[in-house]
Amino acid sequence: MPHLTPDSVPPALLSNVRVVLCQTSHPGNIGACARAMKTMGLEHLLLVNPKFFPHREAEAMAARATDILGQARVCADLEEALQGTVFATASTARNRDLSHPVLTPREAAVRMMEEARHGPVALVMGAEKYGLTVEEVNRCSAIATVPANPQYASLNIAAAVQLFAYELRLAALDPAPVQQAFAPASHEDLELFYVHLEQTLREVGFLDPAAPKRLMQRMRRLFVRARVEREELNILRGILAATQEAARKGGKVD
Repeated sequence: MPHLTPDSVPPALLSNVRVVLCQTSHPGNIGACARAMKTMGLEHLLLVNPKFFPHREAEAMAARATDILGQARVCADLEEALQGTVFATASTARNRDLSHPVLTPREAAVRMMEEARHGPVALVMGAEKYGLTVEEVNRCSAIATVPANPQYASLNIAAAVQLFAYELRLAALDPAPVQQAFAPASHEDLELFYVHLEQTLREVGFLDPAAPKRLMQRMRRLFVRARVEREELNILRGILAATQEAARKGGKVD
């Protein structure tokens, strides 16, 4: 097991990690999360529509991590917080019937450090009482669940951040072999592609808006698993545009 020495972690990897807290209601939890982050070398805290921030209770709980609070960014929604990311992990304790891959915190940390070589990655946490919504989870690349006591799986958000931050630091200390470099599609480019894909599927009659079932969830799962490159996404968008044009011409392709 590698030792946690201050100078042993490649700063570029951990500096590419965002911790995103959604809809937090207790300012003390924000401060405690900032403290947990700083102990493991994480710097970037993003807050999606917090109920109270800034707040003196957050500063008190942060102890000597008030610099993390001072540079924290408040976002209107998760879409804004994930802009520019190439991978996002949703932390949730609830059993969700979704098609995302479900990872342990250790597996998620390894994957996030692999992706952090290519661009910013995010760890996304939900509100203290309800956790993440299905819509918020769908905007992430994978789900991570702590294998806690099934009779009492509720984990304080700061404790969860500390656990994930520790695993991220371990993964950064012992990185996986470097794979061939490529330019992955960004979060916002993928979201635009999903909108374009759904629109096209509706226009050609493949997707019934009245009964969509889980088609788009499964399509998201497919492209997350494929890790689409930026150039590949541009090709797919071109195919969709040509398909739409052909459909509008009654199926004729010039």
